[in-house]
Amino acid sequence: MVPFERVLLCYDGTSEGRAALQCGGALVQLLHAEAHLLAILDCSYWAKGFDVLSAVSFDLSEQAMQAVLREGIDKLRGFGVAATGHTLFGNPIDEIPHLAKSLNVDLIVIGHHRESVFSRWWTGENHALLLDRVSCDVLFEVSATPCG
Repeated sequence: MVPFERVLLCYDGTSEGRAALQCGGALVQLLHAEAHLLAILDCSYWAKGFDVLSAVSFDLSEQAMQAVLREGIDKLRGFGVAATGHTLFGNPIDEIPHLAKSLNVDLIVIGHHRESVFSRWWTGENHALLLDRVSCDVLFEVSATPCG
């Protein structure tokens, strides 16, 4: 039995995201697993105001998210991996576990950017919350150097 039959790759276009995508793509290919690619737009900061400028900015961010998803799908295709693309709006800590559960994935692959304690506090980033909310394995790619 293959340990990972369904893999969710989370991609944001950063160097860490690209490294995680390459590692995850290689793993998917090796295991002949089903691949899902997620691009997510954290729109929690849009909830503070609904003026015209916010609506325009949100539309531009949504277009950027779609471009990131297309880039990720294309990169995976270049690795010989076919993936189903998904886009979500909301807090990644909330949305990734919901999608992972609905897809019944065995593994989530995500890039991680090393930051100082102050930077994590300031941005509110907390991967431990993600780990507490999923029932599958999670692979964090912590270097900007892709798997080889």
